[in-house]
Amino acid sequence: MLEHLARKWGRKEKQSEPAELDRSGKIPEHVAIIMDGNGRWANKRSLPRVAGHRAGMKAVKEVVKAADEIGVRYMTMYAFSTENWKRPRDEVDFLMKLPQEFLSTELDELIERGVRIRMLGSKNELPSHTLKALLEAEERTKDNSGLQLNFALNYGGRDELAKAFSVMAAQVKAGELQPEQLTEELISSYLYTSEIPDPDLLIRTSGEIRLSNFMLWQLAYTELWFTDVLWPDFTREHFYQAIVEYQGRARRYGAV
Repeated sequence: MLEHLARKWGRKEKQSEPAELDRSGKIPEHVAIIMDGNGRWANKRSLPRVAGHRAGMKAVKEVVKAADEIGVRYMTMYAFSTENWKRPRDEVDFLMKLPQEFLSTELDELIERGVRIRMLGSKNELPSHTLKALLEAEERTKDNSGLQLNFALNYGGRDELAKAFSVMAAQVKAGELQPEQLTEELISSYLYTSEIPDPDLLIRTSGEIRLSNFMLWQLAYTELWFTDVLWPDFTREHFYQAIVEYQGRARRYGAV
């Protein structure tokens, strides 16, 4: 059964060169990634979990470059969920420092590439130094027209929907919105992703096969690709494997 699921969902046990990647063919406009396995990567090496998170930053850099080079327009990376606050305090504190550390070393190169940075998630609970780094990156890259790199930070799919429905309910109560106006398109306009298309492809690393409260509304018709590779070991070759798999699928959206 597990072997069947691995074949069905695109899990790759062995790394291979993406010889069949068609750079002029069907490239997903929006790729979302659940970056999983940092802690297990560190544990396998008898290192503290934070070492895995730092190693994962290198994978972020590698994959962003790969996506930019083949023409992906949007990339959303699940960096910290609303549930991750339950983790040990020292790990949370470290994770909250990572955006500042990553952007301080990589932002200039991202700007040279024309990358635009955006944050998706609730800003209210974030430490001031984390929020400052992200807002500065958004401001410095706001006019860039290349790949849009979204960091889903303090993000939860149910939280996003609850906040959207709360706003809509208040507008209905105030007479500013009529119930019959609540279409799928309108609901989408209240989400963090209102200005970008839904993901075409979702990649999740580390062998877990679940969404973990990530972009629940937006992933309705997204192609899913899972791999056993832990995130710090994820390379551009693995990324290309996912793209090749995507290029071989037929997206019917419920039609025949």
